[in-house]
Amino acid sequence: MKWFYPNGELSADGAEVVITPELAGWEYSGLRVFKLSDQKPIDIELTNEEAIILPLSAQAVSVTVDGEKFLLAGRIGVFHSVSDHLYVPVGSKVSISGASGEIAICTARATESFPVAQISADSVEVEVRGAGQASRQVTNIATPTSFVGAHRINVCEVITPGGNLSSWPPHRHDGIGDCSFTNEEIYYFRIGSIDSHHGSAKGQGSFHVYTVDGSKDETVTLHDGDVYLVPEGYHGPTTAPPEYPMYFLNILAGPGLARTMSFCDDPEHEYIRKNWLNQEQDPRLPWTTSEGPNKNRREE
Repeated sequence: MKWFYPNGELSADGAEVVITPELAGWEYSGLRVFKLSDQKPIDIELTNEEAIILPLSAQAVSVTVDGEKFLLAGRIGVFHSVSDHLYVPVGSKVSISGASGEIAICTARATESFPVAQISADSVEVEVRGAGQASRQVTNIATPTSFVGAHRINVCEVITPGGNLSSWPPHRHDGIGDCSFTNEEIYYFRIGSIDSHHGSAKGQGSFHVYTVDGSKDETVTLHDGDVYLVPEGYHGPTTAPPEYPMYFLNILAGPGLARTMSFCDDPEHEYIRKNWLNQEQDPRLPWTTSEGPNKNRREE
């Protein structure tokens, strides 16, 4: 099964990215990324899915859910600010319109219905994790502790400043052996550059994945818009070169009775978390807030 998809390989049906459980070879997680146009709305029906509708680089996004209208303020780009977003329940008919920019529709196969919910940008939980060169920003869009009104979907954003790494120490949540947590995970990458508010075609980074049985062990070079699917195995680090900050959108879902973001560290590297107690966090973080770029951010 293929896990890595360079930018453009998943475009279909007018979307920049289309990931379904069938394409991924799993059961729950999905993603669609669209470029908005004032000429044509995006109409979707969530027959057996729940969704998070998240502006990536779009502003003033109009969303109609079963006849009820919402307006998302959105943002200039993923490196500029935190965005508001919308939770849409399973079975909904959705129409999305806007003049320009990109939106993500993060999905999970689900059977339980929860109310539609709009979450303002200033209420989104932003945290700085790790320390030293493993410092990164995690924006909790729809995690079990930040948003309880969902059946299976988990969504977060991670920003790694240039020169740092994330997804570290390597960890997994594949339900194999002694790891009892199971989630299918999508990584959707945007690679920035100096002063960029969104992605940059010249940016690059890297990502390492390896399975417990050794059947897969690969490090890929990432470019803006690439996708990596993680059905199993340890993943990490994601590495951002000094000139190229890295963003990734994570969508996770699994079969558990309760949503979880828990994981199992590679025991060879789990000591690293203790080392963070003696290191300072990167002063450039948080990289973004609901009000825009962090004013204390140092340019690369």
